[in-house]
Amino acid sequence: MNRMDPSLDAPATNEPEALIAGLAADARAAQRELAAMSSEARAEALRLAAAHLRDNAQAILDANAKDLEAARASGLSAAMIDRLTLDADRLDNVAAGVEAVADLRDPVGEVIDSSQRPNGLKLSRIRVPIGTIGIIYESRPNVTADAAALCVRAGNAALLRGGSEAVHSNRAIMRAFTAGLIAGGVPEGAVRLIPTQDRAAVGAMLSAAGMIDMIVPRGGRSLVERVQTDARVPVLAHLDGICHTYVHAAADTQMAQQIAVNAKLRRTGICGAMETLLIDAKFAGASGLIAALIDAGCEVRGDGRAQALDARVTAASADDWDTEYLEAVLSAAVVDGLEGALAHIARHSSDHTDVIITEDDAVAEQFFARVDSAIVMHNASSQFADGAEFGLGAEIGIATGRLHARGPVALEGLTTYKWLVRGTGQARP
Repeated sequence: MNRMDPSLDAPATNEPEALIAGLAADARAAQRELAAMSSEARAEALRLAAAHLRDNAQAILDANAKDLEAARASGLSAAMIDRLTLDADRLDNVAAGVEAVADLRDPVGEVIDSSQRPNGLKLSRIRVPIGTIGIIYESRPNVTADAAALCVRAGNAALLRGGSEAVHSNRAIMRAFTAGLIAGGVPEGAVRLIPTQDRAAVGAMLSAAGMIDMIVPRGGRSLVERVQTDARVPVLAHLDGICHTYVHAAADTQMAQQIAVNAKLRRTGICGAMETLLIDAKFAGASGLIAALIDAGCEVRGDGRAQALDARVTAASADDWDTEYLEAVLSAAVVDGLEGALAHIARHSSDHTDVIITEDDAVAEQFFARVDSAIVMHNASSQFADGAEFGLGAEIGIATGRLHARGPVALEGLTTYKWLVRGTGQARP
């Protein structure tokens, strides 16, 4: 392997802890150099990385074909295969996303606030990189470029551990991406793809306190739960995307159908896809709404009142209300007004994205005030729950917790701050 493939070198040790410790030490040193680069230099390196992705498109697609062949042979679900799939358009969008990150305003060095104390001390808080970020993810090879780009733009080093189902795609993307970064002057250790699929490497990352500053998991419930349970490193995570759309009695019928079909079926395998439809008992277009979804190819599982709307609706189990299907399956319930919708959401929402469709602005404002999810929407598809759609460029994930960052996490969410204190000789009495 030549110097243009540093992130793909075979591990020098079979011991996962030693491997991660070595990569983390290299990342720490590289991050100091990266943070010292000018904002424009980091941006230009990302533009070169995007160009290398485009120049190596065929090699990346060929690698992706190998992953898809293995995925189909292993019986991976249609939703997971959709997440895994790259084509020319999707790959071009990945490169465009890297360029979009390069063009974003750099938060590093931004003054958050400032003040002057009575003794004359001048205080300010400024944004700085977090340091070394570990990203553990499944299925989606685009995360390799997205996460690396966001980390580099905000002056962070990145250690990426992708899933085995996307191993060929991830390595091809990283090969091209890293070549562009190195051409732009980014130190080799700043972005590394963990060169083993040994699951013990994940455990080593999770226990690397003092070497890795933050872990970001992107994947299914089992991955995220393991990370949250085992990590000795701070974690920025979301669990499930159990997203609700509530169609209020005052919803426009045509709008409700258009939004619901889009929210469920535009791309079923993304975390912003609607998984539960709540229909107000007084909404006049309920039968047509259910029919539109079923006619578009969606399986609907409902409560008794939802089943009464269309004979094709099957009975929902207790588990359906807490299931992130990530395929063309939807749970549906008829609720009694806003209070009924709020009660259902409070019991079953994963605090990701919840939507109300209504022409009554006062009801929408109540929904905004009383639903405490990371993203709350009015008259819009939950498929807009995406960093790019929010104008943030690529996202590293959608955080559903309540500390540090929430919703789509992009550049600002990958920074912390430090205090600067300027004096004129003050000594504390």
